[in-house]
Amino acid sequence: MISLLVRIRLMIIKMILSLFLRILGKFVEIDDRLIIFSSFNGKTYSDNPRYLFEYMRDDEEFADYHFVWAFKKQKEISGTKSVKLNSLRYYYLLTKAKYWVFNAKMPTYYYKKSEQIYVQTWHGTPLKRLGHDIFDNGNTYYRSRLSYKKMLESYDQDSWRWDFLISPNVFASQAFVSAFKIREEKVLEVGYPRVDYLVNSRFDVNLDLIKARYGLPTNKKIILYAPTWRDNSFDVKGYKFQLIVDFHKWKKILGQNTIILFKPHYLISNVYQVPEDLTDFVYLMEANADINDAYLMSDSLITDYSSVFFDYANLNRPIYFYMYDFEEYEQELRGFYLNIPNDLPNDVITREDDLLVKINNEDFDYERLRKFNQKFNLWNDGKACSKVVKRIFNEN
Repeated sequence: MISLLVRIRLMIIKMILSLFLRILGKFVEIDDRLIIFSSFNGKTYSDNPRYLFEYMRDDEEFADYHFVWAFKKQKEISGTKSVKLNSLRYYYLLTKAKYWVFNAKMPTYYYKKSEQIYVQTWHGTPLKRLGHDIFDNGNTYYRSRLSYKKMLESYDQDSWRWDFLISPNVFASQAFVSAFKIREEKVLEVGYPRVDYLVNSRFDVNLDLIKARYGLPTNKKIILYAPTWRDNSFDVKGYKFQLIVDFHKWKKILGQNTIILFKPHYLISNVYQVPEDLTDFVYLMEANADINDAYLMSDSLITDYSSVFFDYANLNRPIYFYMYDFEEYEQELRGFYLNIPNDLPNDVITREDDLLVKINNEDFDYERLRKFNQKFNLWNDGKACSKVVKRIFNEN
């Protein structure tokens, strides 16, 4: 929990930064061919900003553009310059860039000039309620213990700056307008750029090469386990994830021809240590790694409340929902947009033994998955990047 004194200091720092950026904006001229990208507030090179950037980098039409990526820890990316997030140079470039491309809620003290264009790609179809759609039950929010009112303000102060919000489907568009209180005309309904990679690569990618890059065996069935974080489980370092599974049991029941690729959520701060006797069964993927490769490598997915299953469904592979704390999550935390389980491509499983039996028996309804995709993934035709570029960059 953050102390009152720390909160006051943070508030003062934000006020100073807000004033600084406004003053800086008066002296820095906008570069119409400069685009700044950031994914999950500088944590990763991934998600929709990555695939939009790579599309533009490889398009001769943008050969004279300048691309900048902002990272918390410096990375070298082909075709772009990188800058340390929250450095003086970053703030200078933030003020200078014509276009901002971000996929998460950004700090409230950012100052955007009217001539700049803020493209908010977001990072998933919402299963869990967001922003104004979260019920006020007296809870505080995030590690900073924001009140309900302050939590809403943190969304509102960013969303009013958005010029475009990319949507993956009609359902998400409706949820975004409600949650973020934005005008419908700001929503760009084209599908997610990151899904282009899945749609265009699933039949011609060399999976053995990808598996070798991640140190995975090429001759075994791979199950991707990708759970999300819990709003009420955190410490001073970040959100914590309590692993409520028995991987020893999984290994015994699923057999020697199966391995688990465990991909924690990027917000989870504690690192799972694979026991020595499971190193040939459980393979850990970095929380900040791009999950698209994990999708392609795996034969099926196990998740809980993460929105990863919306993207994964495009591959037409089995999805299992292991929600051991379903009642608590639904009633005491955020609640859902979807009618659970009817709107999902599979039923909710709350017992570990039932999960393993269903996987072992290959118990999965592909017709239910087809209907799910008809509702949620119709726009994913592999051309989302070109549609975004045409609508935003070509027309401006």
